[in-house]
Amino acid sequence: MQQLTQKLGSGDMVIQEVPYPQLGKGMVIVKNHYSIISAGTEGSTVQAARKSLIGKAKERPQQVNQVIDTLKKQGPIQTYRAVMKKLDAYSPLGYSCAGEVIEVGEGVTEFEVGDRVACAGAGYANHAEIVSVPVNLCVKLDETTNLKNAAYNTLGAISMQGIRQADLRLGESCVVIGLGLLGQLAALILKASGVTVIGVDVAESAVNQAIENNAVDIGLVRNAAGIEEQILNATNGIGADAVIIAAATSSLDPINFAGAIARKKGKVVVLGAVPTGFDRDPFWYRKELELKMACSYGPGRYDLNYEEKGIDYPVAYVRWTEKRNMEAFQSLLITNKINIDYLTTHEFDFDNAKQAFDLVVEKSEPFTGIALKYDTAKEPSKASVKTSDSEALGKVNISFIGAGSYAQGNLLPNIPEHSEVTKVGVLTNTGTTSKRVAEKFKFQFCASEENDILNENTNTVFIATRHDSHGPYTIKSLQANKHVFVEKPLCLKEEELEKIIELKEVSGKSVMIGFNRRFSPLTKKLKKSLGNNPVSMIYRINAGAIPKDNWIQDMEIGGGRIHGEVCHFVDYLTYMNGSLPIKVSATAIPDANQLNDTLNVLIQFKNGSSGVIAYYSNGSKSLTKEYIEVFSAGFSGIIHDFKELKVYGKGKPKKKKLLNQNKGQKEMVKAYVDGLLKDGKAPISFDEVVAVSKTCFAIVESIKRGGEQIDI
Repeated sequence: MQQLTQKLGSGDMVIQEVPYPQLGKGMVIVKNHYSIISAGTEGSTVQAARKSLIGKAKERPQQVNQVIDTLKKQGPIQTYRAVMKKLDAYSPLGYSCAGEVIEVGEGVTEFEVGDRVACAGAGYANHAEIVSVPVNLCVKLDETTNLKNAAYNTLGAISMQGIRQADLRLGESCVVIGLGLLGQLAALILKASGVTVIGVDVAESAVNQAIENNAVDIGLVRNAAGIEEQILNATNGIGADAVIIAAATSSLDPINFAGAIARKKGKVVVLGAVPTGFDRDPFWYRKELELKMACSYGPGRYDLNYEEKGIDYPVAYVRWTEKRNMEAFQSLLITNKINIDYLTTHEFDFDNAKQAFDLVVEKSEPFTGIALKYDTAKEPSKASVKTSDSEALGKVNISFIGAGSYAQGNLLPNIPEHSEVTKVGVLTNTGTTSKRVAEKFKFQFCASEENDILNENTNTVFIATRHDSHGPYTIKSLQANKHVFVEKPLCLKEEELEKIIELKEVSGKSVMIGFNRRFSPLTKKLKKSLGNNPVSMIYRINAGAIPKDNWIQDMEIGGGRIHGEVCHFVDYLTYMNGSLPIKVSATAIPDANQLNDTLNVLIQFKNGSSGVIAYYSNGSKSLTKEYIEVFSAGFSGIIHDFKELKVYGKGKPKKKKLLNQNKGQKEMVKAYVDGLLKDGKAPISFDEVVAVSKTCFAIVESIKRGGEQIDI
């Protein structure tokens, strides 16, 4: 399958062969017929990618600050890896397309193979031969629909959401500032709704295009003499009932101009990318104007439950969702209430997509909408994509399922180079990530299907996917007789844990969890200093807040922060005292979102040791994240954020300070691979792995019971 990609670092754009996309629950696979290039959104992305590093930094000051913050906390190595991962990644382009359904995922009832559909969504409706799209970002089309026009689906929904925010009535007036693609679409829809439309643009050609195609009632160039008076006259001396700003500029002129031409108590809707720092006087304050933002395609946008899980909003309470906006736009097309034929000024075969983007960036000739046309006679292939000529295998043959930011920064770079260690295959949700990871880390292929990973060539599977899939992938890997390294947590369901225990016993294969902190050099040094007496431990984590709508906080997908993060610290205390947990109690500070991510956990261990995990999401960002204290028989040890160790005993305290933070990821991966090479065993015992998982389930239960002590 071919897809258009670009590297953010170099700006290189290429159509390349990538694996067939994954068909997840609630998704459909679509063969594209057309996709539309958004000159605004995509054009700015491509232009930024083609700039120098300094140019990129100037355009993204917020991301520069994030890099500086990472540098302070994690040191230059991790920061470099994180930045290079972004710069070297193959970024998919496109977010609006149309085609036919060729596969239907689990739980999908509204679509069938052969349906003609229009799709939306960055990361989904890409410029690619085949795309995988969630059902709420996909709408069914009439058999007679013009698929080229239908491919404007996303842009039409965005324009429609701006109009809905304006909340106009029949006979009212609206000025559309900016007559690019979004502005033209907004004007057409407004006119079809019985609204008087006045279009304004800095370019005379855009104004003339709108006038010639009956998209506006009146078209004006921004620098026209007496433009404010003309608009006042056209609105019977009232001023515009609403102004929709569909321009893209860093200038304050659109927002201040909107204030000048809007009627008293009118609305100004920001649809394009413009600053909103308007002048208070003389218009905005005295007219008591209302400023509204239009959020992309409409209600449901950026909502994980709506977009990824397919949970719709009840129509009685949310009349117009992003999907219903798309459906309304397609209805306008099929009933000929609007005609957008003129918007497609250029059409390119998909093979010539780079030329199309050159036109967008260089503006070598006038354009409005640019359509990419696909070869629909081409049969899709699910074959793996080779990234190496080598087919040699060793004693340890590793494949990855999932390879996101953490895996690329902490796991993949640390797989030791060894003659008996082979990197076989990579499977991720997106073909672009699979391809880039396979190339960069020298795997033999990137895969389209699980069976490509779980075949006889692989004997060790690294699982670094979202948390809800850890248990199922671990089970499948053990059933396929593979060693398993799974990023924490092991699983989110107790029945999955029981199945893993059963399969581990039957297969005899190793099951390793990514509990890296126990492998940190400072941890090893502290552990070595302890005697055999019971240990008292405190592990304080200044975790920071994560929004409720983040996938980690979603109990079905991420399992919440107890399963997703606190498990790390349960393992650490287990390792430090050298025995398994037997009892646990936990209490959480009540919060409005019921996230249970500010909590205290007390664990008792078999050898008499005890430990407190103080996991707080409500602290200051300026405080270091992790702080550990250990006490035993006149001995005390302190670790500050895995950068500094202080040991107190007899005599003068001993100190060990690292130049960079080291949480033990490199040492962990090496220890695991070395264990496989030696005897096939993991460096963390399976009893500890199981005990940590059971303890996390017990922590959740204890919080539900108001802090009641739970036996492990």
